[in-house]
Amino acid sequence: MAGQERMEQPRLEKLSRLIARGLDPYPHKFQRSHTAGEAARLFLETIESDPSATLPGISLAGRITAARFMGKAAFFDIRDGSGKMQVFFRRDSLGEDKYTVLHDLDLGDFLGVSGHVFKTRSGEVTLEASGFAILAKALRPLPEKWHGLVDVEKRYRQRYLDLIANEEVRELFIKRSRIISAIRNFMNARGFIEFETPVLQPMYGGALARPFITHHHALGQDLYPRIALELYLKRLLIGGFDRVYEIGRVFRNEGISTRHNPEFTMMESYEAYADYNDVMEMTENLVSSLASEILGTTQISFAGEVINLDPPWRRLPLRQAIVDKCGIDFMQYPDSNSLRARMKETGLQVDPLKDRGRLIDELLSTYVEPDLHQPTFLIDYPVDMSPLAKLHRKEAGLVERFEAFICSMEVANSFSELNDPREQLERFNRQRETHAAEIERAKAAGELPETEMVDDDFITAMEYGMPPAGGLGVGIDRLVMLLTDRQSIREVILFPQLKTKQGRGEE
Repeated sequence: MAGQERMEQPRLEKLSRLIARGLDPYPHKFQRSHTAGEAARLFLETIESDPSATLPGISLAGRITAARFMGKAAFFDIRDGSGKMQVFFRRDSLGEDKYTVLHDLDLGDFLGVSGHVFKTRSGEVTLEASGFAILAKALRPLPEKWHGLVDVEKRYRQRYLDLIANEEVRELFIKRSRIISAIRNFMNARGFIEFETPVLQPMYGGALARPFITHHHALGQDLYPRIALELYLKRLLIGGFDRVYEIGRVFRNEGISTRHNPEFTMMESYEAYADYNDVMEMTENLVSSLASEILGTTQISFAGEVINLDPPWRRLPLRQAIVDKCGIDFMQYPDSNSLRARMKETGLQVDPLKDRGRLIDELLSTYVEPDLHQPTFLIDYPVDMSPLAKLHRKEAGLVERFEAFICSMEVANSFSELNDPREQLERFNRQRETHAAEIERAKAAGELPETEMVDDDFITAMEYGMPPAGGLGVGIDRLVMLLTDRQSIREVILFPQLKTKQGRGEE
């Protein structure tokens, strides 16, 4: 900390001198006329008709990112959200007193400048300042621009410094915003309506995941930050909306990895009278249209591999995929004990408490996922893995479900939605019986189990009649990873979850 204090001391001394001059280093407002980008474009349009023209009456504001003093003149670069502009200060036009103030400014300070725009002999568009105002004095130095900010943990923990130092990071998050907007536009154009559903819920459900828990003091009850958007969106289908979706944060109290963050963004949609075949077509069109709109191509590069997002994507039955990779046909093993014994023969170390559905999921993640590089729909899952999906209309023991994989990552999940309330309740109860030992173990440890809860209110809603529907869940963060060629989910989340450090600030 002592080193940081030494670096701050000169800035504090400059701050004191500014205040002693009667200047306010933190004013309430500055009236700017243009952004840097707007001013540059307007000037270039002006000189097309008159090459000797200047552009008067321009006021810009931004952060100082470079400063060069040359006797009676100084050149600063200031940057705002649109880009940077060089600013030229002349002592003779500003006056000695005001020009001297420039020496008490530092890189990182915010500055407002007014003047006229011209082009220097070297061809750089520049604003010659007739006046300026200090807008915020930075008390800590920025990362050295020529080195950038390369410490990965510091980049994630202090994302504001990452955004200041690394232009490509700013561009990445602008692209993320455009991707989310494009998803909304795609869904809205297909007649879907966006809704907002509760983040805090009395029951957690819609996925097999361990939740976080909080307590509402006024209500005197525990609540759970949602682990999925599903069950409340389905209530909207019951209420009479035919096409609904939501883009929102969900929270799962699970591990952290390059593809998992405890809070992440999902888009879930539900379309009445559709099934998983309709949703497959919508999903491949959604992803390919996003790539075309955002990147200008459906041929993307991820980790050095060219990926073709053009529809149609491959459809591959999960059963066949697992048989092809490890020779195990899960349909021949109707219970967890027989399947576990068969898996041990392949050399897998199998958790004795995992049920049949989770054992099949382990076969999928171990043998199949690593080779799913080009876009692939794995289809037709066992009912053990999918308590909210409708039974397959042709294959006994399976449900109509798909997961979409690209570059070995699951990016989407879909069902032909179960809409029989009697069967839904039976599935919930059967799942609780299957996971009884796990639930008791979790309770004994003071933890919450990773299993579907019986949501009586949802069952009640279903009893009023829910139309057949096709549902979809899309992982926004992983989709952004694919479209920006980032191999870690932390790269595409502005403020990823990290273990809290003691003390203020980061050195």
